Amino acid sequence: MVDTSSAQAEIGVIGGSGFYSFLEDVTEITVETPYGPPSDSLFLGEVAGRRVAFLPRHGRKHHLPPHRINYRANLWALRSVGVRQVLGPCAVGGLREEYGPGTLLVPDQLVDRTKARTQTFYDGEALADGQMSNVLHLSFADPYCPAGREAAVAAARGGGWEPVDGGTLVVVEGPRFSTRAESRWHAAQGWSVVGMTGHPEAVLARELGLCYTSLTLVTDLDAGAETGDGVSHEEVLRVFGENVGRLRTVLFDAVGGLRDTADRDCLCARALDGLDTGFELP
Repeated sequence: MVDTSSAQAEIGVIGGSGFYSFLEDVTEITVETPYGPPSDSLFLGEVAGRRVAFLPRHGRKHHLPPHRINYRANLWALRSVGVRQVLGPCAVGGLREEYGPGTLLVPDQLVDRTKARTQTFYDGEALADGQMSNVLHLSFADPYCPAGREAAVAAARGGGWEPVDGGTLVVVEGPRFSTRAESRWHAAQGWSVVGMTGHPEAVLARELGLCYTSLTLVTDLDAGAETGDGVSHEEVLRVFGENVGRLRTVLFDAVGGLRDTADRDCLCARALDGLDTGFELP
């Protein structure tokens, strides 16, 4: 394991290099975990007077598709440098006509439609260092941190970007986009947006006692909500690129609006109270 005692952060941001590459003073560190390597190095810097660890979810070269991301390693690595609150921006498709490209939605609910992702630390398996995890069942009725959501919505409004406050993110396996039938079914359930990376990040954060907040940027109307040929990879990248500067501003303002770590008083912070994980958390 790397010695992270001199490289600490309290807030984590899981997103692309566009969120940290312009910072003047960034420290790159490599962190090993019992679950293998995370997506990339951690990049530590200061935003709004807070120490922040940035982690490129898909790797700095965007070489990892959603289903091959080592989500457990990513969350473990962040916690190992002191992170206790995580912001997880991601690109999504809108499932309603009013949620068109450029919409910023801060979800309060999540639906998991992935198929082959490891989504728990607590499955009784042996860790690389010989420790054994216990089997735990944690509450996940409300998957996102209420304090984090409040900070994200306030930051968006303060930046002149009227966000959608609440809604359901449905996460699919990917890397393909939805069929029209799937998209229309998602919309018929009353769900708001669809993406490929918001799960299992949220539940793994909860299992480590971390506060997790998702910020979803709509880059397209999903296949069942529009006409034509359907969404394309190029369109997603174009719209995200056009909005990354605004999203970065919102993220950095949200970082400044998050509570001090010592003042956390939410279910996220208390998720492991009285429970025996079976191993020592970083």
